[in-house]
Amino acid sequence: MSERHNKGMEVRRAVLGAAHVDRAEANRTEDDTPFQTLITEGAWGTVWASDAISRRDRSMLTLALLAATGNFEEIPMHIRACARTGATRSDVMEAFQHVAIYAGVPRANHAIKLAKATWAEMAAEQEGTHD
Repeated sequence: MSERHNKGMEVRRAVLGAAHVDRAEANRTEDDTPFQTLITEGAWGTVWASDAISRRDRSMLTLALLAATGNFEEIPMHIRACARTGATRSDVMEAFQHVAIYAGVPRANHAIKLAKATWAEMAAEQEGTHD
């Protein structure tokens, strides 16, 4: 593998967590290997690996862009990533307020609904680890 791929896997694990990346890798097939390589090298090994802005800021940008473009499926994954990037609930809600103004209230509203559901799941998971 290339150095960019190796760096991408390192950053991907740091942001999304090893369990998530391990599941994605286990589900990888011959058909989607080129796609997985593209996102690992491009998104994670180039964009997320850059130190030009913080991971906290990247989380807020990513969530706002996902919501603004109506790509809601990955919002829960990136809400979970905030625990590793340092973006707080308040940061996320501020990003979604920008979405409401610049891309539409319905998109922001749906993103907030997804964020709240994900935070509730995360809290329930945390409670489950303390039993």
